Amino acid sequence: MKLTAYKQLGNETLIAEFILLGFGNLPDLQILLFLLFLVIYVVTMAGNILIVMLVVADPRLHTPMYFFLGNLSCLEICYTSSILPKMLASLLTGDRTISVRGCITQFYFFGSLATTECSLLSVMSYDRYLAICKPLHYTALMNSKFCIKSVAGSWISGFVSIAILIFMMSQLTFCGPNEINHFFCDLTPIINMSCSDTHMLEVTAFIHSSIFTLPPFLLMVTSYACIIATILRIPSTTGRQKAFSTCSSHLIVVTIFYGTLVTVYLLSDSDALRDLNKVFSVFYGVFTPLVNPLIYSLRNKEVKVSLRKAVLRYFVFYKSTDISS
Repeated sequence: MKLTAYKQLGNETLIAEFILLGFGNLPDLQILLFLLFLVIYVVTMAGNILIVMLVVADPRLHTPMYFFLGNLSCLEICYTSSILPKMLASLLTGDRTISVRGCITQFYFFGSLATTECSLLSVMSYDRYLAICKPLHYTALMNSKFCIKSVAGSWISGFVSIAILIFMMSQLTFCGPNEINHFFCDLTPIINMSCSDTHMLEVTAFIHSSIFTLPPFLLMVTSYACIIATILRIPSTTGRQKAFSTCSSHLIVVTIFYGTLVTVYLLSDSDALRDLNKVFSVFYGVFTPLVNPLIYSLRNKEVKVSLRKAVLRYFVFYKSTDISS
């Protein structure tokens, strides 16, 4: 049987495609939205790729902190690429259809990467806690074996844990309507499209969100609370201001990411919040991958020095090549 938008099975009409409405309620702003999200995507990709290249190329950045930052940038590249290209294509062509399998696949990668980011951010906060609060024990505790295990555990737990939800979602049937009022395939909109019993899936999703969202967030809050307490004991006013500036920037990004994530996945049952899910999703799905390289890396002195030297090497190489030719 040829795959179409609908498929007859017994007395039910099963859906084979969804329509992602996205920002279709703003028809006059489609081109403007396309340009806006295109710029965001290009800047996000360029910033994160630049950080990965600097961390790999500069031996001075081969430290635990920059190892974690490099992994975060790799994650953000994949994270933003799981949703923005499809949304940009929809805004440009007007084709908002996506197959059911494609929709579930998109959620798998997006959900896995979001879960991985929760774990990775908590590991990064623990790294900063050890560096500031336990400097004498930092080298022994934050060794290469621990760093690799922490990062590998974050990636593996993210992709394995979401696979349970994906298996349950693959058993669902969808029999109309087929319009998803969102710009990508997220968990709640997919569940709302199903005509199957989704109680067990919703319970499993709640448990998953509770385990992989709240504990890492509490670990980060605890780490930064200890960091701030330590900073307050720094005698130098300049040192305190510099440390507070860095920590406050990190906390702002983490609060936006976790605040919107918790709102969408744990508190989205009310009608008022459900209407705002699309807006909240822009923050944790589009905004944080854009600002993370700016907050976590490009403001660091070591990264600035490495970037300046890389630019100088490029111009020296370019000029020498131009002269020799």
